[in-house]
Amino acid sequence: MPVNDPVGDMLTRLRNASRARHDKVVIPHSKLKLEVIKVLKDEGYIGEFVVHTQDGSPQSEITVQLKYGPDRAPAITGIRRVSKPGLRRYVGVNDIPQVLGGMGISILSTSRGILVDSEARKQKAGGELLCTVY
Repeated sequence: MPVNDPVGDMLTRLRNASRARHDKVVIPHSKLKLEVIKVLKDEGYIGEFVVHTQDGSPQSEITVQLKYGPDRAPAITGIRRVSKPGLRRYVGVNDIPQVLGGMGISILSTSRGILVDSEARKQKAGGELLCTVY
């Protein structure tokens, strides 16, 4: 089934699997999704991930290991798509929002690649505000 917003679909899969307390989730592969997953791993919201292809399948997949705290509380309590295909949201370096007063992160697509909000501020790079995670 074709998806109009692949990044939104990935975020929904992560959100649903996290709320259902699944150990892992499988996501169709793309370069953009892989970069967003790398940022989530570096920031500690997910565990390991593996990119793999299945025999006979033209589309490779990413298996993401979800992360939970003590008493099985999910590391991702909220994940929200900000810039959507119908309404793109671009921000300058001075307009990058702080999520929960710095307790969460914003993920941006900049000319320097996919960056977390703090790194984008350091590099003085604005761009498309993909999502917020907390």
